[in-house]
Amino acid sequence: MHGTYEPGPTPPAPLPTDSLRFAMPPMHDSVEDERRHRKERLAGAVRIFGRQGFEDGVSGHITARDPEFTDCFWVNPFGMPFKHVTVSDLVLANTDGQVVEGRYHVNQAAFTVHAQVHAARPDVVAVAHCHSVHGRALSALGDLLDPITQESCAFYEDHAVYDAYSGVAVDTAEGRRIAAALGSGKGLVLRNHGLLTVGDSVDAAAWWFLSMERSAQVQLTAKAAGRPILIDHKAAVATREQLGGDLVAWINYQPLWQDISRSEPDLLS
Repeated sequence: MHGTYEPGPTPPAPLPTDSLRFAMPPMHDSVEDERRHRKERLAGAVRIFGRQGFEDGVSGHITARDPEFTDCFWVNPFGMPFKHVTVSDLVLANTDGQVVEGRYHVNQAAFTVHAQVHAARPDVVAVAHCHSVHGRALSALGDLLDPITQESCAFYEDHAVYDAYSGVAVDTAEGRRIAAALGSGKGLVLRNHGLLTVGDSVDAAAWWFLSMERSAQVQLTAKAAGRPILIDHKAAVATREQLGGDLVAWINYQPLWQDISRSEPDLLS
């Protein structure tokens, strides 16, 4: 004989979705609040890059446009370990790389490139560039990222290769050529050099760099193991439209921000 089915207790009613927490980019009441927010995120991103091993001597920088003085940019101080950077350590420099606020020098070579990218892209709040291992390996091949994973599709037809290398970039003409190669994209492979990413927030630019570096690692690994299967054009474009926006990047970055700000609150000093 089959037993009689007896239903269990009635489950709780679903909560209204508007009562659930979901982080979105904040709105600021003043330019001072927005400046503080950008500086906090910048210091946090630099520390996260340090955790990821992106630091290589004094190479590597993230810049953030000041919300009031839009031709000036906050940047991590020259020669300071990524993992030690605090908000109060950040330096504000003008488009010529001259320090207008702060106690430290800036890396003139790196800042020259960043300033030209910012000048060419008024929509960009932040620019990230580091000499990460897999980014440099991909750049040594002069390759784009192939659409072989969901993550790499975010860069599909939205990044480029700067197909030149003439030594350390120290002049504005080189910076302008790099900015022109980036165009309207979110990322750039600097041949024989490394990766560069941009975003409409520090969070987005940092996330794109992290994702681009990991995508480079996956591509190099897959090609070493065999012949990767490409995602077809239509699906790659559709995936990019779903995952390739700066808001999605901002959302993806929030667990990293929560971790660094909670585990290393001194960065806010």
